[in-house]
Amino acid sequence: MTPWGALLDYTARQDVDGLTAYARSLGPGESARALAHLDAEERQRVLEALGAEETADLLEMLTRAQAVEVVEQLTAIYAANVLHELPTHTEADIVRDLDDDDAAAVLAELPPEEAAEVRALSTWADDTAGGLMVVQYVSVRATQTVSEIVDHLRTQADEYRDYQVQYVYVVDDEGLLTGVLRLRDLLLARPRVTAQEVMIPDPISVEAATDLDGLQELFDGASYFGLPVTDRGRMVGVVRRATVEEAVGEEAHRDHLKHAGIVGGEELRSMPTLTRSRRRLQWLSINIVLNMIAASIIAIYQDTLTSVIALAVFLPIISDMSGCSGNQAVAVSMRELSIGVARPQDVLHVWLKELSVGVINGLALGTMLGGVAWMWKGNPWLGVVAGVALAVNTVLAVSIGGTVPLLLKHFGVDPALASGPVLTTITDLCGFLLVLGLATQMLPLLV
Repeated sequence: MTPWGALLDYTARQDVDGLTAYARSLGPGESARALAHLDAEERQRVLEALGAEETADLLEMLTRAQAVEVVEQLTAIYAANVLHELPTHTEADIVRDLDDDDAAAVLAELPPEEAAEVRALSTWADDTAGGLMVVQYVSVRATQTVSEIVDHLRTQADEYRDYQVQYVYVVDDEGLLTGVLRLRDLLLARPRVTAQEVMIPDPISVEAATDLDGLQELFDGASYFGLPVTDRGRMVGVVRRATVEEAVGEEAHRDHLKHAGIVGGEELRSMPTLTRSRRRLQWLSINIVLNMIAASIIAIYQDTLTSVIALAVFLPIISDMSGCSGNQAVAVSMRELSIGVARPQDVLHVWLKELSVGVINGLALGTMLGGVAWMWKGNPWLGVVAGVALAVNTVLAVSIGGTVPLLLKHFGVDPALASGPVLTTITDLCGFLLVLGLATQMLPLLV
């Protein structure tokens, strides 16, 4: 029996224990696959039979797009019960991606205080400290004694059990962060000592607006489990290392989809057909215009192409090889941007590094293609045209591929989405111009 068939079978028999055990036995990939094979009504029946806590565990195994799709198909009250079981930042991420009407309906079913927290988190971009933080943390006053703090932790153990408490944060009456207490120091300190005497004053913190690159740089630089998040000095949450690492992975995945032409977020085949079509057409419509521009170069030099028809064989080779070289450079720049190794101001340094690689690879590739052209037609000048065109275009392609992502980032344009069309258009135009322009100048030697 298929995994989705088994889920339906357990649900039909109202075997909640069996359904729960089977759902837990499925890994993240199988869970996503099983849910994708169920229609909306079947999925709702299975998830409501599982219960809110188990459904929440299942949602955490799914990608954001899948989780949002699942929540949209639940009733508002059940969706609220499920979201209540999730970390607050995950709640906010899902609510942020819901339709306005669905989001309002779900928030209306949440406890008022929790709904207010989710709304507050939803105002921050999901790739900032504010969007990634959890708002559940333990805070105390500097004047409290160690004995009072430990007693408080013990009496509130049930509430704090899910907080993953590693530190206790010291704030003043206005909520301003003044220090941090390590649990080890707290447990080893004398009972009558105050928090102020054992805390680490002026702890490292991050502003809520800190972007993902800044967070990654901080966590890469030291082995922090988590960092307090502040908004103008007032503590508002905690951002954890594991959350940042997960967000970095998701961003890399989204960039890959954009580079492949999936615009507007992650695509699933369970999404409405028109939605999927619209997202792809946004990219394809741009590409058809760019390809028409490149093709116009061939039309301009059609007399040369007619005279030396062998050139038609080399046009796609030069265009494709240059594009491959450029895409290698794009990939390296995108990776260095994502891990913080490169910044937009490093564009000259990046270009010089790519230039040296481009010259070596261009000469090697140009020599190989020129030799093949010479042997094929027995005309060394055809080899010169093809070889020089590929060599020069390779240098141009890696220069563009290496620097354009940094330049786009500087001007606030998404490099993952725009680098591909820019590179493709320029390398095609230059490749065609180089081949046909050189051939036109050397036409008497080629015919």
